[in-house]
Amino acid sequence: VYRGSVKDFPGFDANQDAEALYNAMKGFGSDKEAILDLITSRSNKQRVEICQAYKSSYGKDLIADLKYELTGKFERLIVSLMRPPAYSDAKEIKDAIAGIGTDEKCLIEILASRTNQEIHNLVAAYKDAYERDLEADIVGDTSGHFKKMLVVLLQSPWLDRAPACSTLTWALSPSSSHKDLLEAGELKWGTDEAQFIYILGRRSKQHLRLVFDEYLKISGKPIERSIRGELSGDFEKLMLAVVKCVRSTAEYFAERLYKAMKGLGTRDNTLIRIMVSRSEIDMLDIREVFRTKYEKSLYNMIKVSAGG
Repeated sequence: VYRGSVKDFPGFDANQDAEALYNAMKGFGSDKEAILDLITSRSNKQRVEICQAYKSSYGKDLIADLKYELTGKFERLIVSLMRPPAYSDAKEIKDAIAGIGTDEKCLIEILASRTNQEIHNLVAAYKDAYERDLEADIVGDTSGHFKKMLVVLLQSPWLDRAPACSTLTWALSPSSSHKDLLEAGELKWGTDEAQFIYILGRRSKQHLRLVFDEYLKISGKPIERSIRGELSGDFEKLMLAVVKCVRSTAEYFAERLYKAMKGLGTRDNTLIRIMVSRSEIDMLDIREVFRTKYEKSLYNMIKVSAGG
């Protein structure tokens, strides 16, 4: 069942839409309402076709023209919508590691939540767009166990998104895995971070849910509490994000959206990235979880927080 909030526009005509966008940007200024209405009512696949039709008709790059005509948060939103998902993720990661400092929260969000195929597409898109190796760039910009776990996630090993095979070394029994986690953390003086990385990075979601259940039965505490007690810093945040996505990706993103809008100021880049990236995947689920968990409408909270 499709759980996205954006669908294909019926009666779609790429050439007609390309002409409408050209006219909206022609002359002095641009018709931002027309641009917004058209682009947000098309699916990503249709937007890509509009880009191709625009170049065929006018010999110009539509995204470049949109960047020239628009500014600020509105430009970031529209341009993000125009990129294929993998290229949008690639741009977000490139921005996260560019210049001085690193946006670790962005790296965590993308690499902890994407499927095997999405990770594969991201790596290829990054190479195509920037002629650079994504893993090498991440390794060069991060450190320690945080870096090691990001590299593991880049290998896209989660078994529930690959063919099942009982002979694979990570298809171990849940009881074995939860004991390994206990011995790596709660029962050990210090912490065996490598064991946490191996289990949380290389077991299937289905397997890990069983591991978490067994862990709770044996230790009397949820795995999240043990991670908070045993790990620290960005590594802790990354491992918690992995656990949350294993339990419920929709709940993870609902929480990310809520935190992006609560308190003083709105983390606009986070808000834009999530709304764009999940609009054709599970936005309906995220909306439901958001309303249940926070007793607020995601629509209304965005209207208030984003000045709409």
